Amino acid sequence: MIEVNELTKRYGSKTAVDHLSFTVRPGQVTGFLGPNGAGKTTTLRMILGLDAPTGGAATVSGVPFRSHPRGLRHVGALLDANQVHGGRSAAAHLSALARSNGIPLRRVDEVLQEVGLAEAASRRIGGFSLGMKQRLGIATALLGDPPVLMFDEPVNGMDPEGVLWVRRLFRRLAAEGRTVFLSSHLMSEMESTADQLVVIGRGRLIAAESVPDFAARSTRLSVVVGTPRAAELAAVLTAAGASVEVEGSAGTERLAVTGLPADRIGELAFENRITLHELTTRTASLEEAFMELTADSVEYLAGQPR
Repeated sequence: MIEVNELTKRYGSKTAVDHLSFTVRPGQVTGFLGPNGAGKTTTLRMILGLDAPTGGAATVSGVPFRSHPRGLRHVGALLDANQVHGGRSAAAHLSALARSNGIPLRRVDEVLQEVGLAEAASRRIGGFSLGMKQRLGIATALLGDPPVLMFDEPVNGMDPEGVLWVRRLFRRLAAEGRTVFLSSHLMSEMESTADQLVVIGRGRLIAAESVPDFAARSTRLSVVVGTPRAAELAAVLTAAGASVEVEGSAGTERLAVTGLPADRIGELAFENRITLHELTTRTASLEEAFMELTADSVEYLAGQPR
């Protein structure tokens, strides 16, 4: 478990993280979201003891990460796949980390096999693609078989097969009872992978809840209506105060209705003897909800400071 309590980080007059509190629990994938400059990477670095907080505290399994004598046995992390020595081979890199953390050397071959780099074990890392470096970073995180795992943008540079593999890996790790904390800008991946979300903006907490609950907070809820008398129903609903948009092509039109709930739309259709083939409430996507709920926390808009 990761616990963050009133965590604060200031750089001179700039506050990067502002009294941030949340908990990341085991047995689920928790996504970490926020606009650029929101303080996500700074928060991850403070959890790992790489940056000292100005105030507050972060603990892993109840104690600060620095209190763990052999860190990789307790927390596996990937913050920057490029922060490796390019002249070493993948096997040499992992072997050095294994020795310094008291990890059996057999784990080197095991994790290289798991991430798909067994055949590249003796190759120098400097010749790796970004996707291969990401896989090596994930192997590093898995090396000590830790209960807590943290990843910052782990699928950057990966092909579709790699992205799918990462998604399944994280879901499996969570199902094993581990704490999985994942930062990413890819909303579609987060929507497919995460169970819970921690969303921040300008260093402050915006939300800490499940993915469906966060999406449901959006005001962009609409009702999709299918009917053979689309134009007639659109007029009825508009007169009742709804906003109506026509979707689809001639003969297959559907109406996207906002401003009226599904039960009221059904009542109006019944009162006007209009047949309905579909009446479905559609929630916002994670991306739509994120864009709406973090709009006031975006530090840069169209390349200009706000």
